[in-house]
Amino acid sequence: MHQVSDPSILYFGTPVVLISTLNEDESPNLAPISSIFWLGWRCTIGISAFSKTTENILRNGEAVLNLPSVHEAEAVNRLALTTGSDPVPEGKRQKGYRHEKFKFETSGLTPVASHLVRPPRVSECPVQMEVSLATSHGIADDHPQIRGKLLTLELKVMRVHLDESILMDGYANRVDPVKWRPLIMSFQELFGLGEKVQKSKLAGIEEHLYRSPETPVLRQ
Repeated sequence: MHQVSDPSILYFGTPVVLISTLNEDESPNLAPISSIFWLGWRCTIGISAFSKTTENILRNGEAVLNLPSVHEAEAVNRLALTTGSDPVPEGKRQKGYRHEKFKFETSGLTPVASHLVRPPRVSECPVQMEVSLATSHGIADDHPQIRGKLLTLELKVMRVHLDESILMDGYANRVDPVKWRPLIMSFQELFGLGEKVQKSKLAGIEEHLYRSPETPVLRQ
């Protein structure tokens, strides 16, 4: 039986993403988020307007979306209560965040050069997406207490890097959903995916039919 409820957060389950950006002094910043979705080769993230990551993306217009697997959960936790902002924004200070400039060192993860953008990729993450900023919009700008505090950033995916371990056998451009074990956040806790519960009817649709006109054609 359902009952009316008012949970403080609505994180019903989304993938964790480590976003790498560049600070003003060209040093790398790395931050975990989980408000994200993709459609075609566009991606939308929800993020605080006061985040160092937000500041860096709005200034430089580029980033890398690194998707950790369940094996990188500990590294994600090492970043969880850190911020590149100094001083620490009041909202984050109340939640126990501390300033940390050297995010890669803190996480124990390894930066590797990107192809098309300046921020580095995270070597350990099986999925890495180089992106550019398309546009930004405020969230809940109709609410006087929230206006100016939250943003959605639409990002254009320009290049995707996939670890061979998650590719479907015999395919260079298809992820095997059985091999790919993304790290998922659900109500502030970290989870992995369970076993496939049933074959999806949508899986009968040829994947190339979803291909976006923006999808680049890689030259062999």
